[in-house]
Amino acid sequence: MSREGGGGLLRRHRDFRLLWCGETAGKFGASVTGVAMPLVAVSTLHAGTFEVGLLSAATWAPWLVIGLPVGVWVDRLPRRPIMLGAAGVSLALFAGLPVAASLGRLSMGLLLAVALLTGTAAVFFQTAYSAYLPGILEPDDQPEGNAKLHGSASAAQIAGLGSGGLIVQVAGAVNGMFANAATFLVSLLCLAGIRHREPPAGGARERPRALAGEVGEGLRLIAGDPWFRALTLFGAASNLALMGYQSIQVVFLVRTVGLTPGAVGSLIAATSAGGVAGALAARRVAGRIGTARATLLFELGLALPGLLIPLTVSGAGVLLFVAGGFCVSAGVVAGNIIKASFQQRYCPAELLGRLTASTAFLSYGTIPLGALLGGALGTALGLRAAMAISTAGIPLAALILVFSPVRRARDLPTSREPLQPGGRQPDAQPASGAEPQPEGTAGSGTPLARSTSRTSRISGNTS
Repeated sequence: MSREGGGGLLRRHRDFRLLWCGETAGKFGASVTGVAMPLVAVSTLHAGTFEVGLLSAATWAPWLVIGLPVGVWVDRLPRRPIMLGAAGVSLALFAGLPVAASLGRLSMGLLLAVALLTGTAAVFFQTAYSAYLPGILEPDDQPEGNAKLHGSASAAQIAGLGSGGLIVQVAGAVNGMFANAATFLVSLLCLAGIRHREPPAGGARERPRALAGEVGEGLRLIAGDPWFRALTLFGAASNLALMGYQSIQVVFLVRTVGLTPGAVGSLIAATSAGGVAGALAARRVAGRIGTARATLLFELGLALPGLLIPLTVSGAGVLLFVAGGFCVSAGVVAGNIIKASFQQRYCPAELLGRLTASTAFLSYGTIPLGALLGGALGTALGLRAAMAISTAGIPLAALILVFSPVRRARDLPTSREPLQPGGRQPDAQPASGAEPQPEGTAGSGTPLARSTSRTSRISGNTS
């Protein structure tokens, strides 16, 4: 699609503007649910620490079960109808929870079922979305598009988390689900208004090959490429640690620190402000020091303050939670912006869906394990000890990047060519559009899977 007129993407690109509006609305609703869902379990259903961890695990478990074949299906089929269907399913499920509560049918089993089914819809949506975005944007526009999506989603997350606690106090935790359902309606309307139509997928013109063979292509691509391999292993280890503490942080703040639901939402919203800061800084920092060096700075340097989180106590001590969470969020979002544009440029277009699903299978597959681990550690050792162990894993995971080609390079490559001595690509431009841009862009990051507002390492576009 050609670049029409001047100005930023939101002004001159109607289809991207619709995509951006829908995704921002979805992130706001997901953030409300990220506070309301655990509070439903804790305050309404009196769930234990392990059950709350199990709730987070159910949201992400579908990546382990269907993540790989979904990547093949996304490469074979038009992506926009897949996104429309996934958004519609999530709308119905989230709207059904308050209805079930009003009929006296709400239970922990139903809550887990909704988390599992909306997580399944999120697998389809995010895999299709990650492969769809490069189709509506030119390569030169993709860095700005990724940054805007990440930054606006982080801002929406702040508003959603902050208002989520207030909604719970005013309307009740269960009724907070209506906010997320409404945002899926907005997403449906925005997606329906996009004019861009995809060309037929390669699989539509040829006889489809065996599913296992196409799944294997994505896995072999990761295993055989040092850049994909390092970033995917890092994402898996980092998500294990991130979800380990995020799955129990609401319980920790309520039961150990002694905060009210409104204060919990405000506190988590304050940490999420780091995502906006990371989105604003990502391209500028990468332009100055290089995309590979910026990745190390964001993923390792900003992970260290996360060690302050388990030291949180009531009163002024809550600032430790804010400081640690702010830095972690900034690092995750900034790193995601750089990695998303790198992957969109570096991966062959015809394999992007399979690559997205394969990296998500490996990276997101550890998220339910992290949630279960956090719940188990919290039950066995206590919430503060579990938070300490989980947050320590975030900087430890970044050591994978230190012992990879990322440490030896200034920039991530833009094409799959042999590296020259010193880790630089021959005649390559910095990946992720790291060249200095005239206006700061804000961009989504946390994962684009809307059934949760957790911060995680994205695999295809969208910590």
